[in-house]
Amino acid sequence: MDTLQNMRVFVRVVEAGSFTAAAQHLNTTTAYASRAVSDLEAHLRARLLNRTTRRIALTEAGERYLQRCEQILAYVDQAEAEAGDAHARPSGKLKVHSMTSFGQHYIVPLISRYQQRHPAVQVDLTLAQRVPDLLDEGYDVSVVLASELPDSGLVSARLGSVYSIACASPAYIEKNGAPHVLSDLVRHTCLQLMTPVFPPDRWVFDGPNGQETVSLGPSTFTVNVAEAMVAAIRESMGIGVLPTSSALPGLRAGTLVRVLPQYTMQELNVYALYPSRQYLDAKIRTWVEFLREALPDTLAADAESLKEFVVT
Repeated sequence: MDTLQNMRVFVRVVEAGSFTAAAQHLNTTTAYASRAVSDLEAHLRARLLNRTTRRIALTEAGERYLQRCEQILAYVDQAEAEAGDAHARPSGKLKVHSMTSFGQHYIVPLISRYQQRHPAVQVDLTLAQRVPDLLDEGYDVSVVLASELPDSGLVSARLGSVYSIACASPAYIEKNGAPHVLSDLVRHTCLQLMTPVFPPDRWVFDGPNGQETVSLGPSTFTVNVAEAMVAAIRESMGIGVLPTSSALPGLRAGTLVRVLPQYTMQELNVYALYPSRQYLDAKIRTWVEFLREALPDTLAADAESLKEFVVT
């Protein structure tokens, strides 16, 4: 028995004053309306309506039940309206995850622009190097960097690609010279950035001769966050590899220089992951749409600006 539907029929019968009038309003039959009320009475073991051939009248139990039905149905209608509004109008809390460095440089500024369009959305951003379990941890969208995605059942939207470059400080280059070919790296101090996407013992370059690998010996410095690697490079501790987003501020300020500019490293795709396409909440839908609209141009502009930072 559909108790909620039967409650709606009962309320409509009382409002209309007859089963026939209620059935016409509900676009159903008189027999269906009568059966719905009878099923309710059988379920409750109480008579709700006294019936004659000419009229109906509420019993005392029916009057009390009618009040409760009206309250319950009003709450249900309100809940449905709120849920439908969530599908139509972006509002509420949007829980977002992003890789740490990428999130600091790209996602935070994009959140600012997104909220200018949709001020009713509150964004809860988590920056972490690991990829979270969206369903278990309650994230709406995760922005991840990967060469390819494992089969997870999540919906993915590719937003562009990024890569890393080798950098040093001007003081380091002045003291030790700049490497001009990959084999020059063996006489330099190479600093290790340890993240899930970087191999621990080698640098893999893409350049004029395709993909080439340089094996690294024990490093004098290893760190797992790109911003800490920026600080180490600025201190002239050695040559390090940085994501372009982390390298660009230092390159523009002159505190870093790009070495081996004919090479890039660790090209990765940028993806937005979210749980489902069906009945997608408006805040999730509009956030993913905004990422697809804004992020590719930003990444392309940064890639283009890197061309000017060359050591001769």
